[in-house]
Amino acid sequence: MRAPAGASGRTSEDGLSGTGGTAPAPDRLRPSPGRGRGDTVRAWSELFRVSALFSVPGDALAGAAAVGRGPGRGTAFAVGASLCLYEAGMALNDWADREEDAVDRPHRPIPSGRVSPAAALGAAGVLTAAGLALAARAGRPALAVATGLAATVWAYDLRLKHTKAGPAAMAAARSLDLLLGATATAAGSGTAARGGADNVAARIAFVRGPLPAALALGAHTYGVTAVSRHEAQGGSTAVPLAVLATTAALGTAVLTAGRAARTQGPREHRPTRPHHLTPADLLLTVFTGAYLRTAGPPLLHAALNPSPPLTQRAVGGGIRAMIPLQAALAARNGAPDSGLAVMALVPLARALARKVSPT
Repeated sequence: MRAPAGASGRTSEDGLSGTGGTAPAPDRLRPSPGRGRGDTVRAWSELFRVSALFSVPGDALAGAAAVGRGPGRGTAFAVGASLCLYEAGMALNDWADREEDAVDRPHRPIPSGRVSPAAALGAAGVLTAAGLALAARAGRPALAVATGLAATVWAYDLRLKHTKAGPAAMAAARSLDLLLGATATAAGSGTAARGGADNVAARIAFVRGPLPAALALGAHTYGVTAVSRHEAQGGSTAVPLAVLATTAALGTAVLTAGRAARTQGPREHRPTRPHHLTPADLLLTVFTGAYLRTAGPPLLHAALNPSPPLTQRAVGGGIRAMIPLQAALAARNGAPDSGLAVMALVPLARALARKVSPT
């Protein structure tokens, strides 16, 4: 969920950009008491990178689809918890990087003086508590997953982003976010196993459903984070190429797994003509194609010319590709309606990104 660190330790999976900047003038690092309400709203919008929020709800919807249930009350709580924890990570990330940003990105809200460090840290704490409270409303299993997610977010921002474990931590956070949606939906619909044969069946269903979807989302996030580590200085050809290969493999796996699930399921659910494409197959193909089209070309361009601007575009493409990947995962697990709902967030994200950068 939270940001991957770049070469300077500064950037994010939801706001991965290293536009850098010139050395800040002293007055830009001091608060400006004359700022109006509109300036304050914009400053907090930039801190939270609100246009990147649209990459969050799809985690819970994909998780709900992975347990074979439509979105319900538990899913709504999971979405709310995810949004809160995501924004907590955004505020905490900028608080942790405030000294680096004063040099590399002086226009950011904290070094420019538009948001105080104490306010950013306080917001991170409040949002984390709110996220856990919402998860608790979905049941103890959901709260347990949300607690692990919150711990991963804080560990990443405060410690792991500057280490080799950074990409793995980011991947774990996204995977846990999808599992939060799956757990909350299952608990809310009363399908949580209570022991015995039901418990065994639930574990088998988990391995076949939420776990593969979570791993796919985590693999994509790992790749985006790995590329982001070179966006400030560029110079890496091997990493974008490796991530491009991973992207192609993920798209292929999601597409083939979705079709296989329908042809190998219960006899009454199998298509009468195995090679006939159903509407669900077509949607899965469209969503997967959108994923590959969004993430692939920028990665190829970054591999051919590993300059900072093209590397930054590859990272941005990876962030935007999160949404069609979530839609494809939902369709893969038999919820094309949820996939369509997730894809409906794309134009909204683009429109808001024109006003507030997601990086």
